[in-house]
Amino acid sequence: MKKNYLLIGILFLVLSQVFAQAEFNTGTLEVVLSSAGRIRLYTPPPDEVRQIERVSLLVGVSNEFVFDYNEDADAVESAVLVSDPQKSDYELRGLFDNSYSDRRPDVQVEINVYGWQNKSYALFKYSVQNKEDATMNAVIGLDIIPFLNETYGGDAVAYDETNNFIRFYRDSDLNVGFKALTKEFTSLSFFEWFSGYSNDNNYWGWMTSGQIAAPYASTTDDGLVAVTGQPAVDIEPNGVYEVNFALAIGNNEEELIANMAEAKYKFDEMNGSLAINDQNPNGLSLGNNYPNPFSGQTMISYSLPSSGNVSLKVHDQLGRVVAVPVNGVQSAGAHKAEFNSGKLAPGLYFYTLTFKERSITQKMIITD
Repeated sequence: MKKNYLLIGILFLVLSQVFAQAEFNTGTLEVVLSSAGRIRLYTPPPDEVRQIERVSLLVGVSNEFVFDYNEDADAVESAVLVSDPQKSDYELRGLFDNSYSDRRPDVQVEINVYGWQNKSYALFKYSVQNKEDATMNAVIGLDIIPFLNETYGGDAVAYDETNNFIRFYRDSDLNVGFKALTKEFTSLSFFEWFSGYSNDNNYWGWMTSGQIAAPYASTTDDGLVAVTGQPAVDIEPNGVYEVNFALAIGNNEEELIANMAEAKYKFDEMNGSLAINDQNPNGLSLGNNYPNPFSGQTMISYSLPSSGNVSLKVHDQLGRVVAVPVNGVQSAGAHKAEFNSGKLAPGLYFYTLTFKERSITQKMIITD
C-alpha cells in the first residue's frame, strides 16, 4: 500500500509539473504560459476563446539538431505570474531546457511575457543560455499554430512587409500578429499542419530557407503552421542571447497595425531607446522630437553607431508611411532631421529610425 501511495505521489508531481501554467488577463487579451515554454493566446472571459494554439521557441544548430517544444522542452521551474512586476502591469516567467530529450542543442531558456492593462498586445522575451562547452552558432525561430475563434482551417497568413509582422486572419474573425523585435525575420514558411511535421530536418529547412513566404490560405480542416527564422548568432559557453517578440490582436487589419505599432513603441520604451545617450553619441538611438506636441516644424535627433544606409519614416496609426525625412547613407555620430507636418491631419503619429537590422520607434502628436 505504501508503494502505491508513493507511486501516486510521484505521478501527481510529474503531472503537476507537466501541466503547470500561469496566465494574465489584460482585459482585452489573455496569455497562458506553460512550464515547458508554450504560449497560448485567448480573448478573455466571459467567452474566453482561444486564438493561438501554440507559440514556442526553436533553436537550431544543424539539420540534425533543433530544439523544439514537442520533442525537447522540459520545465526547470514552473511558470509563474510575477507578484511585483517592474517593467509592466503583468509578467509571466518560466524556465525550461532540453532535458526531455537530452539532445543537442543543450540550452536553458528563461521566458518573460509582459502585458499592460487594457492593451491589446504583449511582449515576450527568450533568454537562451548555451550550456555546451563550445560556442554555439544558433538560428532562433518560432513555431506558431493559429486557432482563430477556436477553429482550424479556412484561415490565412501573410507577412506585412510595410510593418514587418506576420498576420493571421479569417473573414470577420480576430486578426493576430507576431513581430520580431531583436532581429527581423529572414526566413518565413507557411504550410498546412501535418502529422510529424515537427522533426529537426524539417524545422532546419524552414528556419534557414532565406525566403519570406507568399501569403497563404489554408485549404484543409487541419489549419496553418508558420515557422520563422532569424540570422544566426554565436552564443559563447554559458553565454546568454536575448531575443524579443511582440504579439498583438485587432478586430481588423487596421486595428492590428495600430496595436502592433504601439507594442513596438512600448518595447523601445522598456529598453531605453527613447532618448539620445550623450555619453555614447555613436550608439544607435532615437530621441524625442522637439517640440512635441507641435504644429508645423519639429526636430528629431538620433545617432548612428557607424556609417551606413539609414531611413527615418513617419507613419500614421494605420501604419501608412506619410513622410520620409531621411533616406540615404550617413556617417556615424549624432544627427538631426527637421520634419514639417504640412497638411497632415492632427493626431498621433509614429516615426521609425531603421539602420541595418535594427529599428527604433517614437511617437509624436500633431496639433491644429
